[in-house]
Amino acid sequence: MSDKINSGKTQAELSFTEMMADVSPIKQGKTVLRTNGPIRKDKQRAYLRSMAEADIDQVIDGLSSEMVEIVESDEELIFAAPGIQVSMLKRLRKGHIPWEAGIDLHGMTVDTARDELSLFIRDAQRQGMRSVMVIHGKAFSQSGQQPVLKSYVNDWLRQLPQVLAFCSAQPKDGGSGALYILIKQIKQ
Repeated sequence: MSDKINSGKTQAELSFTEMMADVSPIKQGKTVLRTNGPIRKDKQRAYLRSMAEADIDQVIDGLSSEMVEIVESDEELIFAAPGIQVSMLKRLRKGHIPWEAGIDLHGMTVDTARDELSLFIRDAQRQGMRSVMVIHGKAFSQSGQQPVLKSYVNDWLRQLPQVLAFCSAQPKDGGSGALYILIKQIKQ
């Protein structure tokens, strides 16, 4: 292309409109979505709402109530996220980090316990608590029953990002039927 276009102007001097004068617009067709019948917005919204509510019932904060590895009633639980110092875990285990709030999950269904535990941990972090206690029980009251709730709590706490560490409580606070939990602090 030469430097001189249309009445002696250089390409740099031409306006966009002048440069596009000989270009024809692209014809845009409508995309047709084919369905078996008319889509009713209200039914579609109702369906999506029911599906969302069904998902909430099954999983809270990514915590499922589907399957879990069963732990023993008297088994002591201990967990530390990567980066937690051994000395901090020892202090937690000995009960030297005072817990600021607690929740008792006795008698709750697995789904209710999951919801309450998740809410409790999130609230504790929001309120700036450093350590809390969860009482899950040992399932001794039901003869021959496995400690299902204890097993789920063990699994769920390992998945919550707010939990840095946890361990079974001292005998005075419930022993292997309760947990001390170290909460991740929010940076302000």
